[in-house]
Amino acid sequence: MALNKLKYNSLNVTPVANKAISFDSDPDALEATLSGGSMTFIKKLTASSSSTLSFVDGSSDVVLDSTYKEYMFIFKNIHPNPTGNAHVLFNFSADTGSNYNVTKTTSAFHARHDEGNSDTALTYDTAADLTQSTDFQQLTSEVTFPASPNNDEHYSGYLHLFNPSSTTFVKHFISTGLHYASTYAVNDFVAGYANTTSAIDAIQFKMTSGNIDAGDICLYGIL
Repeated sequence: MALNKLKYNSLNVTPVANKAISFDSDPDALEATLSGGSMTFIKKLTASSSSTLSFVDGSSDVVLDSTYKEYMFIFKNIHPNPTGNAHVLFNFSADTGSNYNVTKTTSAFHARHDEGNSDTALTYDTAADLTQSTDFQQLTSEVTFPASPNNDEHYSGYLHLFNPSSTTFVKHFISTGLHYASTYAVNDFVAGYANTTSAIDAIQFKMTSGNIDAGDICLYGIL
């Protein structure tokens, strides 16, 4: 039996008592409750030739505090507008967005496969990892965009940040995503920690050059 399409204004599925998954009519406002945990939509930022996109706790309905133990950022079709090579970058702030310069140590690698099935690789990316650095962290490996960027070149993926409000522990994060570059499908993986026991209360995204031409970043809180 084939199920082609499901249309809904709201949907609630309850397989057993106290274990339910519910979907709001807003496609971005996914709320899920399963086995006592939950994921709640907080905020969506939409790029429009934006130099940066920033989520700051307490600003414009953004929550990035002790309310949730885990925060997830979902990137949807992030399309840059540079000339030449570009990467999607991020950094944290511990002073409500005044400075994005939290010290980080990370590892990064990527897997690639071309349309002609002639080039495949799994590579540790030494150009993308950081060692006790306050620099912005790359989410993507090198992507080359021509002078007039192709409309179908973009990045989509996830970034998970764990317990950012802790004043006891360093802050772990992990990211996975996919970008299309010319004739390649490239999977990008980054993991690391922010080496601070101060609470992280803001995060900023940008490109190495140019602007974020289009795309959405959605923030969710996970209990």
